[in-house]
Amino acid sequence: MITNIVIIVAVFLFLGVYVSWRAGRLDRMHTRLEAAHAALSVTLVRRSSVALELASSGLLDPATSLLLAGAAHDARGDPPSELAQSNLSRALRAAFAQPGFRASLTGKDGADELLAEVEAAAHQVFVARTFYNNAVAVTREARSKPLVRLLRLAGSAGLPEFFEMDDSLAPEGGDSTGADMQRLAG
Repeated sequence: MITNIVIIVAVFLFLGVYVSWRAGRLDRMHTRLEAAHAALSVTLVRRSSVALELASSGLLDPATSLLLAGAAHDARGDPPSELAQSNLSRALRAAFAQPGFRASLTGKDGADELLAEVEAAAHQVFVARTFYNNAVAVTREARSKPLVRLLRLAGSAGLPEFFEMDDSLAPEGGDSTGADMQRLAG
């Protein structure tokens, strides 16, 4: 009789510790997800700021400057819009893809530094978005477990959404890998 009570108490104690560990783990995942979202937002704002700086630098022709400035301004919304961010990527790609773009900037004060800053900001967006989407995938996977759903361990937190956008500076058909970004830096 005493042995059965000890076993039952031990099983409930083990279950309590396990459920508590799972809830803590899920909470840490949500905290990491919030930090990743904040980092993504910061890198998106930095990229739009650098794009605005490029647009107002006088290095681009007026039409390209106007297009880029409009896209950069639209991309500054809070929360970040996937469509506006993709439009900014396309505007940057269009500016960089103009025939003789780099050659026309040779010898202009600050042009190389500004272009390097734009490319670095674009690469940071790629890295931050990848990190954020990985955190979303891990969190969604953890929240799909039967125990988490049954005991509602996620509480009232909404299901996190992936942030999908065009973040490549490569010409159409290129990928947005680090090697691709290095090729652009050229």
